[in-house]
Amino acid sequence: MSKPPLLSGRAIVKAFIRAGYTAVHQRGSHVKLADPGRESILIVPDHAEVDRWLLKNLIKDAGMSVEEFIRYTR
Repeated sequence: MSKPPLLSGRAIVKAFIRAGYTAVHQRGSHVKLADPGRESILIVPDHAEVDRWLLKNLIKDAGMSVEEFIRYTR
């Protein structure tokens, strides 16, 4: 398993939207994403840089691999 990239919150939200999630709600600097096919809800901070360990946990909660997530960032 490779290391997740260092990305901004907006880039992470865009990648998850490409993967099928929809932005449901935003409160302050946190965006809530939901996937209608699954019951998973992701909370992504809209910060300039998101820690790699947090991104790795978001990817894991989404049921993806790091390599699969990286494909959605391009």
